[in-house]
Amino acid sequence: MIPPATAEQSDAIVIGAGIVGLANALALARRGLRVTVLERHPRAVGASIRNFGMVWPIGQPAGALHDQARRSRDLWAELAAEAGFSFEACGSLHLAHREDEAAVLEEFAGQAMTSGVDAVMLTPSQTLERSPAPLADGLLGALWSPTEACVCPPAVVAALPGFLHRKHGVRFVFDCPVSRVTEDGVWTGDGNRWKASRTVVCSGEDFRQLLPEAFAGSGIRRCKLQMLKTAPQPEGWSLGPMIASGLTLRHYAIFQDCRSLVALKERVARETPELDRFGIHVMASQHPDGGLVLGDSHEYDDAITPFDRAEIDDLMLRELRKIVRLPSWEIAGRWHGIYAKHPSRTEWIAEPAAGLTVMNALGGAGMTRSFAVAEDHWAERLG
Repeated sequence: MIPPATAEQSDAIVIGAGIVGLANALALARRGLRVTVLERHPRAVGASIRNFGMVWPIGQPAGALHDQARRSRDLWAELAAEAGFSFEACGSLHLAHREDEAAVLEEFAGQAMTSGVDAVMLTPSQTLERSPAPLADGLLGALWSPTEACVCPPAVVAALPGFLHRKHGVRFVFDCPVSRVTEDGVWTGDGNRWKASRTVVCSGEDFRQLLPEAFAGSGIRRCKLQMLKTAPQPEGWSLGPMIASGLTLRHYAIFQDCRSLVALKERVARETPELDRFGIHVMASQHPDGGLVLGDSHEYDDAITPFDRAEIDDLMLRELRKIVRLPSWEIAGRWHGIYAKHPSRTEWIAEPAAGLTVMNALGGAGMTRSFAVAEDHWAERLG
């Protein structure tokens, strides 16, 4: 239980208790600052709890970003051990059921080790030894990477505030909407003014609400994804590594330098243009309750509506059935998430005023990179 906090002086105020806010609270508190986190809802309910729970270094391009993702993964492992939430170091399989998918994966595997990426190509039989899920019919092989891990986002976002309070003295104030942010302080809906030498705004997809002038012209976009979750799989059936299809190669930057990717993209656009229309690439992870999280899609800006498209769910399930076999396809839950994404930057960090920092737009890599991004930023600023 976190005791209630009063609007007294803090060294740092973090606005938002999603994963980016929690990462900043941790990085600041580890440097000895008195940190207060203000969250407008009784608990974080945004994109941070509406994702696969994939800590996914294999999606980050080789070099600095990939190294950062792996460091973030190490921080996840450390936090899981201390805070007591599930962290499954399960690795990942990118499946190839088409010749052009196999060509991209083989090309990538051939250059992976020289670029510092831990990934190898498996034969069909080796793939089936790793997981019972891949559909054997037509399977040409898979790219195996041991660096990926799975967490349960709702459990993580619920556990970390208590841990950060116990170990680092971070104060959390939930159900506390912020109405205004200036150099002179942070005003909340109850009329309190919170003062700190540093304020960090981590407001997610609702990025215009508090600092509209700072975000004007930033180019940040909103991206909506749809996801599904199965009922717990029967008899303790285990997915093993998280699964991605060859469609995923179109999405992640780490594969974009593969020359063979052009043919794959052209084939998808020609045969199944509906997948490009909705930005669909299919993946699966398994949470501790035994249910599989399935997805996902990408709709941007004006295409986003409050209403989910049954067509998208049907397309995702259609494509998943082409690559995996599950004991149960019973769908127990459906939802969507919306996150902020910059068209050219891997994250958007700005300082619109003295002592005021905005950290946003990690796109779909929030679970993968947030801890290292916050750590690197405050290491540079504070040492």
